[in-house]
Amino acid sequence: MIKNKFIVIEGLEGAGKTHACIYIKNLLYTKYNIKKILLVRQPGSTKISEIIRKLIKKKYSENLTKETELLLMYAARIQLIKTKIKPALKKGIWVISDRHDLSSLAYQGGGLGIKKVIINQLKLLFLNNFTPDFTVYLDVCPKIGLKRALKRNSLDAIESRSLEFFTRTRKTYLKYIKLDKKSITINANENLQIVNKNIKKNISIWLKKQYI
Repeated sequence: MIKNKFIVIEGLEGAGKTHACIYIKNLLYTKYNIKKILLVRQPGSTKISEIIRKLIKKKYSENLTKETELLLMYAARIQLIKTKIKPALKKGIWVISDRHDLSSLAYQGGGLGIKKVIINQLKLLFLNNFTPDFTVYLDVCPKIGLKRALKRNSLDAIESRSLEFFTRTRKTYLKYIKLDKKSITINANENLQIVNKNIKKNISIWLKKQYI
């Protein structure tokens, strides 16, 4: 029996993260008989974190500064990790998270231009060595991702940012994913069936390694 793990799904808007989280949960449940699984999203998944999520995503006449956005993201993340994720992991529950701190490096770092050293200081101060056991990065072209996001509903404050912002964000994602040995990249430009097939294949390979 494999010890419970912390799995994170990363990617731009429209990459299919929510679907991937649900798909992986169902895959673990049906194929690997893993019954105790918690799905969460960042920012969000606690009462306080959901309030912070709304603050970040709502459009205001007064824009959030990039530093304010970063600190709000970490406030929501810390609340979720301390009140839900870590307690669940201690109980032997698997956790699948829609985003984690790599999102801050990509969005607030690459996208907004906050220096990596500042973000890493926050990570070290509040998260210490708490990192995912496995990260699935869904790589999507910004134009395709935003087109998909627009089909869902009206764009929020982050989704409404420029194509250049998301191009920088994607570039940062790709840079750091290459450095992370506990991650894989899935081409999310493909249709859903192909994406699901590739996720299933890579999850299977990763799980087999856990037995070694």
